[in-house]
Amino acid sequence: MEEEQQLLANQNDYLEAGIHIATKMRSPGMKKFIYKVRDDGLYLLDLKTIDTRVRVAASMIARYSPKDVVVTASRIYAIAAAEKFAELIGAKFMKGRVTPGVFTNPNRADFTEPKLIVISDSRNEKQAVNEASKVNMPIIALSDTDNSTKFIDLVIPCNNRGRKSLAFIYYLMAREVLKNRGEIKTDQEFSHSIAEFEAKVEVKQLKQETA
Repeated sequence: MEEEQQLLANQNDYLEAGIHIATKMRSPGMKKFIYKVRDDGLYLLDLKTIDTRVRVAASMIARYSPKDVVVTASRIYAIAAAEKFAELIGAKFMKGRVTPGVFTNPNRADFTEPKLIVISDSRNEKQAVNEASKVNMPIIALSDTDNSTKFIDLVIPCNNRGRKSLAFIYYLMAREVLKNRGEIKTDQEFSHSIAEFEAKVEVKQLKQETA
């Protein structure tokens, strides 16, 4: 019998980051990723599935030239993590709402033609999903249980709102992309810390986002 594949990170580290703790709402497409429901009504996601999907995403991203990959983020915690991820893998980062036509209208000054997009939250970044789907661009998305999976080619089920969760998942993805490209050979060669992916946010900023 083949030995079970080891997780990319220690299981306790996954749990402490809260990467598996989802919302109390569930979209039809996210049902299959749910492990169980907590007593307080929060859905819990399956850790092994998250781990496997991070591996698949990293392998997929590594097959593209860095200049052909776009990473989007709109929430405060996601912006810091996604921007660091994009920086380390050499991808283009788009902060906030993606402007209609940026992928579809060649007459725009900011028109760009990426070949792959990584979405931090398909609910908040719906416009980016719509734009990418119009040009048949493959879409990888970090998706919580209340997110729509429509048009998403690869769902990475996870807590895509938590500061530690987002930092942890983008940290793992950056490391695995670089390993898949052959730029580093071992985890130890990845010289960056999870803290580099964490947002340093003032309470005032959080209140503004919530509002």
